[in-house]
Amino acid sequence: MTTATSIARKAATPSTTDFFIPEADVVRRAGRLGAEIKNVRLSGDLPLAAIDAIHDLLLRHKVIFFRGQEHLDDAEQERFARRLGNLVPHPTIGALKGTASILELDASRGGGRADQWHTDVTFVDAHPKFSILRGVVIPEFGGDTVFANTSAAYEELPDALKLLANNLWAVHSNAYDYAVKPRATDADRKHFEEVFTGTVYETEHPVVQIHPETGEPALLLGNFVQRFVGLTKNDSQKLFDLFQARITAPENTVRWSWTAGDVVIWDNRATQHYAVNDYSDQKRVVRRATVDGDVPRSVDGRHSILRKKVTKAA
Repeated sequence: MTTATSIARKAATPSTTDFFIPEADVVRRAGRLGAEIKNVRLSGDLPLAAIDAIHDLLLRHKVIFFRGQEHLDDAEQERFARRLGNLVPHPTIGALKGTASILELDASRGGGRADQWHTDVTFVDAHPKFSILRGVVIPEFGGDTVFANTSAAYEELPDALKLLANNLWAVHSNAYDYAVKPRATDADRKHFEEVFTGTVYETEHPVVQIHPETGEPALLLGNFVQRFVGLTKNDSQKLFDLFQARITAPENTVRWSWTAGDVVIWDNRATQHYAVNDYSDQKRVVRRATVDGDVPRSVDGRHSILRKKVTKAA
């Protein structure tokens, strides 16, 4: 694997030849994914060498963490995010006013506690490539985010389960059974019914997708899965539980304890995440910029298919 340092030097222009991220500033946070990057001030003005190095580290570690980014506001967060690709708003919630893609997750409002394992927005066909999340208001205790490596989970499967997974397709939808969501409030339910499912999507994805940049196979599951194509709901649930347990096994995860001003970037094509709902009624606000992705491809070359998009009557 090419190191961040060599990528930075290779991509450097005469005005940026002295910029690189030394290996000493890349601190691994767990065995299978996650690294904290030190001594980098994120902005839309970073030289190409820096962006190339960050991109390489993101592909390698799946999720990367930056402390001390209090200087970022919504506009600068998006300027930086655009250096990683085209921005896209949430398909049902939209973007914060005056922004292209910023999604505010406020625990005091409906829909602000993402306390289920998921890959972002898999109910559409081209789900996001990268997510860039900024800590705005962080509770005194609790509110960590846990990430899981879906590529490592696939790699660890026995050959018989790999073969099974390679041939499975799953229906993902934003209209899932909200009754199973733990500790949902009335405001959460109202937001879910009126906003999050204002347009209902159903998409068929391969259970194993091939990463378009690294070529790695990864399990594509999470809480938006409704069933497996060709199987009953009961059989689907048993298989889902089997594969999902491999993804979220503790040794396949990394946990991040937030402070205000932190920025976390994850590869949405190779991870799942879970926002731990253990901070009671404390205020927690994070804001996410989202980079548009490609339609997933299966191991046999087929692509995901959007089967349904229905907007509810006003």
